Amino acid sequence: MKLVIVESPAKAKTINNYLGKDYEVLASFGHVRDLPAKDGSVLPDDDFAMTWEVDTASKKRLSDIGNALKNADELILATDPDREGEAISWHVLDVLRQKKLIKDKPVSRVVFNAITKAAITEAMLHPRAIDEPLVDAYLARRALDYLVGFTLSPVLWRKLPGSRSAGRVQSVALRIISDREREIEKFKAQEYWSIGARLSEKGKSFEARLYSVDGKKTDKLDVGTAADAEVLRAAIAAGTFSVTAVDRKPTKRNPYAPFTTSSLQQDASSRLGFSPSRTMQVAQRLYEDGIITYMRTDGVQMAPEAIDQARRAIVKEFGSDYVPEKARIYQTKAKNAQEAHEAIRPTDMFKHPDALRGDPDRHRLYELIWKRTLASQMRSAEIERTTADISVFATSRDIALRAVGSVVTFPGFLALYGVQAKEDRTDDAEDDEDSRELPPLNVGDRPKLEEALIEQHFTQPPPRYSEASLIKKMEELGIGRPSTYAATMSVLQDRNYVRLEKRQLIPEDRGRIVTAFLESFFNRYVEYGFTASLEEQLDLISDGKLAYKDVLRDFWKDFQHQVEEIKDLRVSEVLDALNEMLADHIFPAKADGSDPRRCPNCGEGQLSLKLGKFGAFIGCSNYPECRYTMQLSDAATGGAGDAGAGDGIIGTDPESGLEVALKSGRFGPYVQLGDGAEPKRSSLPKGWAQDSLTLEKALQLLSLPREVGNHPETGKPISAGIGRYGPFVLHDGTYANLPDVEEVFTVGLNRAVDLIAQKAAGGGRGNRAAPAAIQTFEHADGPITVRAGRYGPYVNQGKVNATLPKELKPEDVTVEKALELIAAKGGSSGGKKSSSRTAGAKKAPAKKAAVKKTTTKPAAKAAKPKAAAKSKAENPA
Repeated sequence: MKLVIVESPAKAKTINNYLGKDYEVLASFGHVRDLPAKDGSVLPDDDFAMTWEVDTASKKRLSDIGNALKNADELILATDPDREGEAISWHVLDVLRQKKLIKDKPVSRVVFNAITKAAITEAMLHPRAIDEPLVDAYLARRALDYLVGFTLSPVLWRKLPGSRSAGRVQSVALRIISDREREIEKFKAQEYWSIGARLSEKGKSFEARLYSVDGKKTDKLDVGTAADAEVLRAAIAAGTFSVTAVDRKPTKRNPYAPFTTSSLQQDASSRLGFSPSRTMQVAQRLYEDGIITYMRTDGVQMAPEAIDQARRAIVKEFGSDYVPEKARIYQTKAKNAQEAHEAIRPTDMFKHPDALRGDPDRHRLYELIWKRTLASQMRSAEIERTTADISVFATSRDIALRAVGSVVTFPGFLALYGVQAKEDRTDDAEDDEDSRELPPLNVGDRPKLEEALIEQHFTQPPPRYSEASLIKKMEELGIGRPSTYAATMSVLQDRNYVRLEKRQLIPEDRGRIVTAFLESFFNRYVEYGFTASLEEQLDLISDGKLAYKDVLRDFWKDFQHQVEEIKDLRVSEVLDALNEMLADHIFPAKADGSDPRRCPNCGEGQLSLKLGKFGAFIGCSNYPECRYTMQLSDAATGGAGDAGAGDGIIGTDPESGLEVALKSGRFGPYVQLGDGAEPKRSSLPKGWAQDSLTLEKALQLLSLPREVGNHPETGKPISAGIGRYGPFVLHDGTYANLPDVEEVFTVGLNRAVDLIAQKAAGGGRGNRAAPAAIQTFEHADGPITVRAGRYGPYVNQGKVNATLPKELKPEDVTVEKALELIAAKGGSSGGKKSSSRTAGAKKAPAKKAAVKKTTTKPAAKAAKPKAAAKSKAENPA
């Protein structure tokens, strides 16, 4: 018998069906070891020795793998075909060797790009050893992320209270977002006017824009005032028109290459509104079900048999005219050939997306992948682009107009999308006029004027990054890896450094301050070029051209020296640097030209950034004589301050006449009604931005909890509110969670009663699932389970929980010991109270024959996508 190790239980089940009775397939459930989240897990002074820790759940899985290996003749490691997958195989093998379970049994590594019978059978015919350079690259990346996180984060905690962490990639991504915000703040809008004419020829209207004036070609910003624009408009309105030149050029639009991880995340964000993490979760399910190939890849090439199948599928869907004479071959841009796997594509090109309509997310994402793959092998779209130059006569000025339009003469791959040429583009670089259709114009035609057109415009600042455009930017700069982008953006939002609002990434003040601090004192480590060069070194390691410990030594030598210098830095020096770097943000210029830093309260002190226990705020230099303070968000928008650090008046409650204030407290921002001895307060729910909080929303929060109505059966009241675990409805001591914060203000009686009923049917406290069972003993009086609880492992029977002694491991618990612990806790083997330990112990032997030991896979963690198991936050805090 051969033992095969994969990552996911879903994969294990599918692959087991393909391989047959001579194989046993077990899942590792992602990584089985990780660096403990404490100082000293990586020791630079001990040649970067790394200490690995196996968590409780993984111990059980490794134990199962070890037991299975004892009866196996061979071990086959078949984890995912990337750097993380190679590392998981290495971890599993290393643990098994430490337990001396390998002995003389052969060990091999196989990889497959798709979970299909053909792909798996082929992979089994080509085993290899573990790729040590790939593992070295993983070790280097993990060590670097750990060293940066556990070295830099404590510096932030000391120098910038309220800041949670910094990271090798996360901090650079944050800088990209912050730099764009700085560009937007510094942007000065410029007025300009567009001039043109709506003309008609052969019964069809079309538009032409101003092209030149007095022989000089006009640029976008040349007409800058309404007066200049009106002069040109009047000249056009008084003139006659003649077509002086017509240029028709056939052009082609080529399809895009098949998806990589990065391009899939970008397209799914732009077209479907999926976040990168949601995209990867759905793609993971498609992969594990054998519908698409592996979804973490830098490669754009496809296997020859896949190309052939795609061409045949195109013929079936559209006919032979849509297939090019030769297959299209795409080249990957990935520098490391070892990781340049196949592109993301369907495993069966004939599987139409309509087959997945029962699952909306999978259907939409698969349709995106299916269309992109087939389109990549279709003929180019053929387009005729027409440019017509039109002279304006009988005016005092020499004016020329230009009309541009295009016609699709053969749709090619665009037929797959069923849209016009421009609709398939993932960018907006092409002007709208290229998608317009012109009437058949010829030299000498004299079109008629319908209307002279004039419109005012203002230049726009660069747009904020969306998740898709940030991924594109990071990929262009060579920062991070596509497989980690989703995790990076999640970390930034979880740390409250960035918020996602209307699909835009907006840096919070906390994020701006962290970026300013790092740019001031750790500039090298947030430079785009330095971070990209480190990624190149990691690629060289995985290619076997560079020793990973050499990279760690070079990095650590300079990084440690920089940290030591900053440790002795005075807080005043930090504040001076932040005040200077963030001046445009926290002290914007005033319209009247007065000093933006002059204190509005005392008129003498200078406003400056201050650091409090719970974060940064603006305060007066004349403290304590002047106690004026305000929030950073108020400073950036010119808002008025109030008496406490982080305070700001939102408005006045129309019913009570009391002021409603936004404040910063120990546990985050909150709103307060009036002052008094015990004023009404309410914390801001997660996702509510301080700078967008209105008086109406604040009063809604302060109105909680609200009465929903009386329960129709019990007659007792049901209320709705927001608690420690989020929004809820409450009836007679029973809480039921609401899925959305907004619903707490609108939930009606019927909905509340339904939620309470569902909760009552589910039982237990909250909607939280019980911890995963490590062992289960079937017993006549009810099952006994051993579980990993929040406060340590314990045994459970019925309503009785008994904590395990420290010296007893969960996997070593026997049924006798479990019954003894339950009896000692105050229960019996049957779940009833016992008068003494002896009574409970005496009953145990009589039940022994009714006990059967089983193992249960952890429900909560087993349901987690493998992507989540692999996506470790790169920082400790």
